[in-house]
Amino acid sequence: MINKILVSQPKPSSDKSPYYDIASDLGVELVFRPFFKVEGLTAKEFRQQKINLLDYTAVVFTSRHAVDNFFNLAKEMRITIPEDMKYFCVIETIALYIQKYVQYRKRKVFFGTTGKIDSLIPTMLKHKGEKYLVPQSSVHNDSISALLDVNKLKHKECVMYRTVSNGLTDEEVKNFDYDMLIFFSPTGVKALKENIPDFKQGDVKVAAFGPATAKEVEAQGLKLDLQAPSTQHTSMTGALRDYLEKQKKSK
Repeated sequence: MINKILVSQPKPSSDKSPYYDIASDLGVELVFRPFFKVEGLTAKEFRQQKINLLDYTAVVFTSRHAVDNFFNLAKEMRITIPEDMKYFCVIETIALYIQKYVQYRKRKVFFGTTGKIDSLIPTMLKHKGEKYLVPQSSVHNDSISALLDVNKLKHKECVMYRTVSNGLTDEEVKNFDYDMLIFFSPTGVKALKENIPDFKQGDVKVAAFGPATAKEVEAQGLKLDLQAPSTQHTSMTGALRDYLEKQKKSK
């Protein structure tokens, strides 16, 4: 029976989070505890890459961290981002998040449908004249760069943030008594083994968001019980609710 779930993400800032509805409706306890945190580069560190933000006419955002650190760096470097800068986001939730920093206008904010860069390419090709800047984490591969090269789009990747360990305390390790663990990145999965090297899965259920995370779960010798997004559920909360409801019925 699943009663206590570890969600390896920061606690939602809004009381209206679907996670709270799940906890209330299905009687489970949710504990939000990320195993790592994201840290932005300082302006001094960023300048070492010799990139001028104003040399670009469009920005490609693959995460909210990329959004936050792009605008934070611009502020720190006292750069005013032009009104006509265009933003291409891998999914609508990131596009909406931009409103935290700039006025949302349909003619300058575009988004894909799958959360992957592939679904953005047709839109980007309609704006082939743009010079694209792609903010990334210090841990990344060259897949985005290769895809933009193949489509002959002018682009430059840059590092704007990094992940640093947010290790468990001795007390947290001692009381690690969860029935289900939910991961959102390969880094989070690796961090579990770093924090608890002798972790044994046993009856603990494991959920993963995204194919790379799912792959890392299996690479670490763990059994994957739930994966999102799927054809039925685009979000982890949707997949989790469905999974818990089915478990409840089977009891």
